[in-house]
Amino acid sequence: MRKIQYSNMKFSDLRGFSCFFRHFSLLMWFTIFVCGVFASCFKDEPLNAECDIEAVYVHVDHPEELFFSASDTLVNVLYSDDKVIFRVRRGADLTSLAPRFQITEGARIEPQSGSVQDFSQGPVIYQVTSESGEWNRRYEVSFQVVTRTVNDTVKYDFERFYLKSDKEKYYVWNDLNPDGSEANNWATGNGGFYLVKSKSEPSAYPSTVVEDGVTGYAVKLTTSDTGPLGKLRNMPLAAGNLFIGRFDVQNALTNAMKATQFGLPFDKKPVRLEGYYKYQPGENFQDRDGNILSGVTDKATIYAVLYRNKDAEGRPIVLYGDNVQTSDQVVALAKLKDISATSEWTKFDVAFNYNEEINQEMLENYDYSLTVVFSSSINGDLFEGAIGSTLWVDEVRVVCLKIE
Repeated sequence: MRKIQYSNMKFSDLRGFSCFFRHFSLLMWFTIFVCGVFASCFKDEPLNAECDIEAVYVHVDHPEELFFSASDTLVNVLYSDDKVIFRVRRGADLTSLAPRFQITEGARIEPQSGSVQDFSQGPVIYQVTSESGEWNRRYEVSFQVVTRTVNDTVKYDFERFYLKSDKEKYYVWNDLNPDGSEANNWATGNGGFYLVKSKSEPSAYPSTVVEDGVTGYAVKLTTSDTGPLGKLRNMPLAAGNLFIGRFDVQNALTNAMKATQFGLPFDKKPVRLEGYYKYQPGENFQDRDGNILSGVTDKATIYAVLYRNKDAEGRPIVLYGDNVQTSDQVVALAKLKDISATSEWTKFDVAFNYNEEINQEMLENYDYSLTVVFSSSINGDLFEGAIGSTLWVDEVRVVCLKIE
């Protein structure tokens, strides 16, 4: 789906392509090649799910009073999203707002698009129903007052997690903001793994939970075999990963590099990335074609990136799997160079290396985004690695510059 930019806020160029593409292309190869055995993966879904929100836009006379930038008035909604969040300034009047929705063609939405709602008491529930009336989805739309990062050290302990849904039984991690609201900050590729191995137990997904962390729970990331469906798509393995950002399930099997959308707005200058890890590489490193490469040992990766999230014209930018470390938008990188095999919790501490000075005004307006990334196979985005490579992480810290 082509994302609309703020410079062209009309919804007329956003049709129901995303849902058509996802269900037609995926189910066609799915049906043709694996008829029968795995058909139950999607038997509960229609061939064309006509009940999705694709984008939401809010028109206000003075957007600078409500939002940090004009581009914040538009939110593109991923297929896997069931929550739509607008980031707004403290003190913003949320009692009378009228969001407008782009939904799949033929569907209807309640409350109606453009109707005035009071968002000051929390999210408003919208329901989108397909043209046939047979299918529906519920979405929470909220306006989240952005709370400044108070602490100089941001802590990620991975103690808050839950299963995606009764059907999609894989883990999702989510921290709380200082005001107690959901941060919706962590993403994994588990949604893509679900498309090819939906019957897996939660513990069998590439990104899962273990109890024996440094303290409490920890994250376990394992490079996993994607089975016959993955091999059919020339994606024989899936590295366990966890990152700050969003995962676009719609692109998982067609353009994996664009499925990982790294980073969320950040208002501090990070100086160090710290935490604990354990790592064991798998036995046999293989390329994307499944060929075992003798003498090659798999490696994990741990890094963090700070980047400018607007272009020269003020349009929003997100970095993907193919440019998160190399884009000209990158301002600073902290990367652990050597992740040795170890069965004991091992402390890591790496500095952010800056290639340009931080602009304080941009920082205060959330014009920078931060991502922290963990993966059990460094070339997992290229579908290369060793089945069984496992990275455990816990007690991660982003230490920021202390403002006197």
